[in-house]
Amino acid sequence: MNQILETNLNNKKSNLKKLTIALKFQLFFSIILIIIIAIYAFFNIFRLYEKEKYSSKVLNNYNITRLYSNLLSDEILNTNQNSSILGIIEIAKINICYPIFSNCSDELLKISPCKFYGPKPGQNGNLCIAGHNYDNDKFFSRLNNLDIHDEIILYDNYNNKYSYYIYNIYEVKTDNLSPIYSYDDNYKQLTLITCNNLNNNRIIVKALCNK
Repeated sequence: MNQILETNLNNKKSNLKKLTIALKFQLFFSIILIIIIAIYAFFNIFRLYEKEKYSSKVLNNYNITRLYSNLLSDEILNTNQNSSILGIIEIAKINICYPIFSNCSDELLKISPCKFYGPKPGQNGNLCIAGHNYDNDKFFSRLNNLDIHDEIILYDNYNNKYSYYIYNIYEVKTDNLSPIYSYDDNYKQLTLITCNNLNNNRIIVKALCNK
């Protein structure tokens, strides 16, 4: 009888030891996983900060160049991505002011908003500008805070100011291209586009120039 009890006790001790070892391994791997996730999150935040800082640097250099240059062209300022600056977009309500790249690519979108369709600022047609939504205060993340009649200001390379006033805000599916191609050539129209990260739709902001 004692031998049976001792065997059962030993088995319980062995099982407890195995469970303890398993829990230690689980805790160890959990800690490692948390560290990896923290490093990844920190790296992404740092990378976004660097892109934002670079965007500010591009804007500052552009403003200085524009201020002291008597003759400007579309290639007034070239970045290391071989893209020129089209102008500046400023939306006071959501506290953004960024240079606008004259063409669009994944790398450029990480730095600043990009034109991907349409004319230059202040010209007839539909100027379409895309910007990332990082769900923070950067780039076009706060377009959903805008309202009808809010002002969007564009500056061209000659420091001409164009005020656009919002007349429509809505969402479309990713394959809906009507916000780009449906417009009247007699008007100066601006279309801002970003992602809604909650439903994968596109947030569209439509505005008209008052000039």
